[in-house]
Amino acid sequence: MNALRSWIARRLLLGVLQTAAVVLLVFGLTEALPGDAAVAFAGDQPDPQRIAAVREAMGLDRPAHERLADWVVGLLHGNFGTSLTSGRPVAGFLADGFRPTLLLATLTVLILVPVSVGLGVLAARHEGRLTDRLISSATLGVYAVPEFALGVLLVSVFALRLGWLPPTAVGHGTDLLSHPAALVLPVLVLLARPVCSLARLVRAGMIDALAAPWTAHAGRCGIPGARIRYGHALPNALAPATQQLARTVDWLLCGVIVVEALYVIPGLGTVLMNAVADRDIPVVQGLAVVFGVATVLLNLGADLVTHRFAPRSGAAA
Repeated sequence: MNALRSWIARRLLLGVLQTAAVVLLVFGLTEALPGDAAVAFAGDQPDPQRIAAVREAMGLDRPAHERLADWVVGLLHGNFGTSLTSGRPVAGFLADGFRPTLLLATLTVLILVPVSVGLGVLAARHEGRLTDRLISSATLGVYAVPEFALGVLLVSVFALRLGWLPPTAVGHGTDLLSHPAALVLPVLVLLARPVCSLARLVRAGMIDALAAPWTAHAGRCGIPGARIRYGHALPNALAPATQQLARTVDWLLCGVIVVEALYVIPGLGTVLMNAVADRDIPVVQGLAVVFGVATVLLNLGADLVTHRFAPRSGAAA
């Protein structure tokens, strides 16, 4: 128990340090961006006095370390700052874009986990046979198709040619749950590559676990095969897949820009694109911090789950 507590404490401390590094890195990178927000905000052909006044109003004339200190204090109090272009709190932009992205991510994960685990286990149980070869070939082929190409193909077939589904989410706003047909194609695109990678990881883990000496020993002791497969082999196979699942959820929550742009979904990816186009630095910074902290938390959670499924992997880390 003491070893477990020590391991958790080390992971939490590492998470805090990573979060601090993310905040510093985001501020440094946004400071290094080319151009000037005051020039962009001042309009076409502004005079120097107008630019100076805008810079003073935005607080851009203050030293970088003072702005960093104020920003960090605001983050600690849940204040992400104010948009330079609209004057709205950055938290409002994040809330507006988070709902559609979270909905897409949740639906994708709810389908992803059972489908990928089921395919991986099925392929492992029929290793080397026709079922295994079909699943392995299909997952390898689908994984090789980029998201934008698959998205365009699905729109061409199911929306434009067959007319079964809407091609985009235009007209539905952020209330996508009341229009489930608009979610089918985006979710299919988001599922395609993660299902392939997770299924192949589960398959490889199951094959290794079923070939391990302890599996054969359990069979000699009279333990039923189903219990060996699903009670002992599967948890060991899920340990590496958990890390991949955390990266997938992080990819989903951090705004799948290609999918959201293709299907015109007003999620975090769309908010980020608009903020970059408008050079709205506070919004870009707020999104980057949220993305970075989400990555840290998801990886920390994946480490804890992996340690639960396979304690030796956590101890080795």
